[in-house]
Amino acid sequence: MTIWQLPSMLLVFISSVSPHPHHLFEYDELSQYVDSHQEEYVQTLRDWVAVESDSSDILRRPDSHRMMDMTAEKLQAMGGKVELVDIGVQELPDGKTVALPKVVTAQFGNDPSKQTVCVYGHVDVQPAKLEDGWTTEPYNLTDINGNLYGRGASDNKAPVLAWIHTVEVYQALSIDLPVNVKFIIEGMEETGSNGLDAMIVAQRDTFFSDVDYIIISDCGWLSRRPALTYGTRGNCYFFAEVEGPKQDLHSGVYGGTVIEPMTDLIGILDTLISPSGKILIPGIREAVASLSDEEWKMYQDIEFDIESFKSKIGVSQLMYSNKVDLLAHRWRYPTVTIHGIEGGFSGPGSKTVIPAKVIAKFSIRQVPNMDPAVVKKQVTDYLNSVFAKRKSPNKLKVTMIIGAKPWLADTKHPLYEAGKAAVKRVFNVEPDLIREGGTIPIAKTFEDVTGKSIIMMPIGGFDDGLHSQNEKMSRYNYIEGTKLFIAYLHEVAHLKKD
Repeated sequence: MTIWQLPSMLLVFISSVSPHPHHLFEYDELSQYVDSHQEEYVQTLRDWVAVESDSSDILRRPDSHRMMDMTAEKLQAMGGKVELVDIGVQELPDGKTVALPKVVTAQFGNDPSKQTVCVYGHVDVQPAKLEDGWTTEPYNLTDINGNLYGRGASDNKAPVLAWIHTVEVYQALSIDLPVNVKFIIEGMEETGSNGLDAMIVAQRDTFFSDVDYIIISDCGWLSRRPALTYGTRGNCYFFAEVEGPKQDLHSGVYGGTVIEPMTDLIGILDTLISPSGKILIPGIREAVASLSDEEWKMYQDIEFDIESFKSKIGVSQLMYSNKVDLLAHRWRYPTVTIHGIEGGFSGPGSKTVIPAKVIAKFSIRQVPNMDPAVVKKQVTDYLNSVFAKRKSPNKLKVTMIIGAKPWLADTKHPLYEAGKAAVKRVFNVEPDLIREGGTIPIAKTFEDVTGKSIIMMPIGGFDDGLHSQNEKMSRYNYIEGTKLFIAYLHEVAHLKKD
């Protein structure tokens, strides 16, 4: 036994003799326990990252099932009331079906006099291969200069483990959990959370009935300053298909005699957004909530370095040159992105083809007070009218395949006050209050179905490389993030029950 392990061993011994009363918050003791067990926490993360739980790859589905089992076993070993909830099957394009990974629910404590929080997380990951440009094996967690590199390390395995370890630390020191803690952990988040919405609806009056608050830790900080997230953009994803001749044609033989679908498609895509980023679809900009003075001031106070943001993404110029405009257009204004075109020739080399049918993929990020159902109509009507002006014999078909709503919380809600207090205790700074440009659809589902208040409490770093090569979680954020969650449960315990 090394000397530095002694104090925590003694603490465990002392505290197991005399359980702590409710009212004292033994933060230092809990924090020291986290510090002295960090190697164990890193090893558990290594074990979890080693499971290739890529939800987009059907061939990896056995790994996804194993990941859910491992999660359930971990929570069971801690004495939680654990269930593996069957959420049905996934239909594949060829008509076959494959079982969805079960959803893990767990409960620690059911004292009706206490607040009950429910922590949401996911243990599936984005695809990753060494040959994609990773410096290390993506599924072998590698510690380089205090950064833990591996697919899913930050998104979302370390945050899920940090919450599990939070409960474990209270247990190890025989300190009463200040609140009841529930978990809901899924394995399909990266591909759209198939089956989860229905499960939340089905369990609204059972599993969720005694939940006071929902906590989501599936995002990251904006800078080195800790942050609390209070909003996410939604997304409407469209396919625009233009169909012409019955098959692909040779451009030498037929070029100049037919009206080409690709030319039509490029023509209408060019009418969606101006070079300066202005959305040209009528009605979209009018639906956006105006930027208040208070919100402007909040953005002004946020720690954000434009130059490092530029160098990180590797561009010489951005759409806007001042911080407030840049953050506002990243978080609270819609944008149009054209993702690609299916059906055209895109392989290496040259091929003189006139594609018979081409499909553009584009999306529009949603913000308050936009409504995806209205956006669907606006986009469809607009593209049809633009297309009609071309007087083309080709056929246009516009479909919306995703319509995810934005989510926005009130930063003055007691949940956020508790969050600020916990950040202050652990990091000794005020957190930045930030929004996410991306979409976390489950937040809106939780809000709409359960009616509960939600907070997003990230512990990921701003440079973790989510969905990218060399994803990592810093050891510092993982360990201090665990302490943040420990402190947060204490703060939430003092909120008045709704």
